[in-house]
Amino acid sequence: MATIVNVHEAKIHLSQLMERAHAGEEIILAKAGKPYARLLPIERGQPRKPGLVKGRVGEAFFEPLPAEELEGWGQ
Repeated sequence: MATIVNVHEAKIHLSQLMERAHAGEEIILAKAGKPYARLLPIERGQPRKPGLVKGRVGEAFFEPLPAEELEGWGQ
């Protein structure tokens, strides 16, 4: 079940509410008594796997860009 917190109260206790949300509690921020936003923890991404695109990038990818291309980038 979600906890509903008024925006004014949330301003006062934001750090505590962030900790509770991080621990998995659903916090609903209300404005004038109506649900307005939800405070949720950020989901952690999967660890990167080296070699995921191995064989998909040719050697030309690592070559320096031509001078006219670099000029287009303001160099």
